[in-house]
Amino acid sequence: MPSRSLTSVVPALAGRAQNKGEQLRSPAGGRPSVSARARQSGMDVLAVFILVQIFCVIGGALFPSHFNYLSSANLSVMLQAIPELGIAALGVGVLMIAGEFDLSVGANYTLSAVMMASLFDNGMNVWLAMLIGVAVGTAVGLINALITFLLRIPSFITTLGTSLFWGAITLLYHGPGFIDFSPTGTFEHVFSGSIGWFEAEFIWFIVLGVLVGIFVHRHRTGNHLYAAGGDMSSALAIGINVRRTKAIAFALAGAGAAIAGILATGRVNSIVPGSATDLPLDAIAACVIGGLALNGGRGTVLGICVGSAMIYTIQDVLLLLQAPGYYLDGFVGLLIVVAAGLNQLSRGRLT
Repeated sequence: MPSRSLTSVVPALAGRAQNKGEQLRSPAGGRPSVSARARQSGMDVLAVFILVQIFCVIGGALFPSHFNYLSSANLSVMLQAIPELGIAALGVGVLMIAGEFDLSVGANYTLSAVMMASLFDNGMNVWLAMLIGVAVGTAVGLINALITFLLRIPSFITTLGTSLFWGAITLLYHGPGFIDFSPTGTFEHVFSGSIGWFEAEFIWFIVLGVLVGIFVHRHRTGNHLYAAGGDMSSALAIGINVRRTKAIAFALAGAGAAIAGILATGRVNSIVPGSATDLPLDAIAACVIGGLALNGGRGTVLGICVGSAMIYTIQDVLLLLQAPGYYLDGFVGLLIVVAAGLNQLSRGRLT
């Protein structure tokens, strides 16, 4: 039998990654294609999010004094806060598709932002300081990959340990006090300004989401990510460099954490070490709610973005309803379990 080319095998492996154990079927078999199922998964999450927004808008219109969802102040805060989680979740989600985890994104977020702010505070050009901050975040991701590959331990354990390590490095570098970061001019407008109703952070979130979506869903490396995350032995068998592919995903997770930290620091004009301890689990929760599989090889960038917006929307609704603060984590945890369960049920129906 003639051998298939790499370009024809990789999409098939991506399909197998999204549904382990199934035999690949041709479109003539009557089953939806892998790409169609992936798009449908993202659209399902989007449909739920739109439904939630409709209820919130109706509630805000009917009870403006008790549920001030439609106020300009609330909408502005939402458009500033969602990107902080969403940009970090983009990197975490790409890594989850590749079958790995990064629990150090919170420490990386802080380390990169502290590095940028301190360099700027010591007289460095703000643009150069920002680039160094992103480089530090990317390097942290690559170090996580190196440790995981060399020691052959699960990335969950690797990044749990490095999270504590990078947190200690941040304190050693600067100490526990906050750092002021108040750049002016073009930098302030580009990263902290607004265009009409849209805050700069949200615009960056959309731009980065589109770029990551093109990379994951249209680039050959994106197919490699799905293959490596869902069926690594088959990916190795056809010559995919799984370690290199996963290292790229680790680097993107690190860069995403750094960019999120830099944007948030520019918004509030300061950074405090240890201020993003909940970010790793929130990012994973956003991805799970967005339809990504915890065992890798399945998910869409659209789902990641919508899942991030969904988490903040739920938290915002609880705050507007004056629910006690300790309820927030409880609802996020419940969302994770429900979303993971629905994800498994969905996969069962599609096999």
